[in-house]
Amino acid sequence: MRDPMRIPNSVLVTGGGGYIGRQLIHALAEQKDPTQTILSLDVRDTPPDEKLEKVQYLTTDIRSSELATIFGKFRVATVVHLASIVTPGKKSNREFEYSVDVLGTENVLNACLKTNVDKLILTSSGAAYGYYPDNPEWLTETDRLRGNPEFAYSDHKRLVEEMLARYRETHPELRQLIFRPGTILGATADNQITALFQKPYVLGLKGAATPFVFIWDQDVVNCLTRGIYRDITGIFNLAGDGVLTMKEIAALLKKPYVALPVQLRIAYWILKRLRLTQYGPEQVNFLRYRPVLSNQKLKEDFGYVPQKTTRQVFEYYLKANAMD
Repeated sequence: MRDPMRIPNSVLVTGGGGYIGRQLIHALAEQKDPTQTILSLDVRDTPPDEKLEKVQYLTTDIRSSELATIFGKFRVATVVHLASIVTPGKKSNREFEYSVDVLGTENVLNACLKTNVDKLILTSSGAAYGYYPDNPEWLTETDRLRGNPEFAYSDHKRLVEEMLARYRETHPELRQLIFRPGTILGATADNQITALFQKPYVLGLKGAATPFVFIWDQDVVNCLTRGIYRDITGIFNLAGDGVLTMKEIAALLKKPYVALPVQLRIAYWILKRLRLTQYGPEQVNFLRYRPVLSNQKLKEDFGYVPQKTTRQVFEYYLKANAMD
């Protein structure tokens, strides 16, 4: 695998206003050998006090027909595609999420092809493997992607990766680097996973260990940056070493661990119908059959060793949020 240094003339980040997007934009702006143009594209306006001098900020939906015009105008060489629906709002729906996650990604791909973008870097997810009882103990990049149809995020990540595989066959000129992160944690992480840690107790399921693999947000940013500045392509899991079960997480949080019966599938359905929770019955398998990601290929082929293990990332998160 080739791995020389490369400095693209122009890098565009979709989802530049998101949790990882903002950190990546800052990292790119601080590089000793910066690209000539750094573009942060997001559907939301960036507040003036958050803008960096070296960065151009664009407010555009990734579904927009103007995307190719933007790519062409700035002669974008590398696109880092981070935009997706990670934590749906209470008023969200499957059709909207599909339009952003899948159709939006298709629009990004086509814009890349129309404007001769050299490289596409994309964050998929370990959720693309799906939540199934017969998943291997440690999932590798060659294992089958079976994202659960009942779980929008997981299903859409699978569909996106299937699309990417077709484009690799039909359009090899657009080089691809794909990351499949486990659960991303950092000092200011705030999502549906961290919401599980905010309750006065930690919920689990009887008979299920519910193992989590965490990856430090700075490790994710480092891998994205390395992918931009090095001539690397391929697919890589992103995960710290080791796992933490829900029971171990409860112990670190110093909170009681409550194991619920799997039959709560019905209760989740009722709660969602009553709009008392945004989660539905699919969340049972989300906790019951967690995909556990191997990071061996990341270390050996991509050449990156995560700076924090799964346990160290969680302990860092606890300390940053005064929860230890």
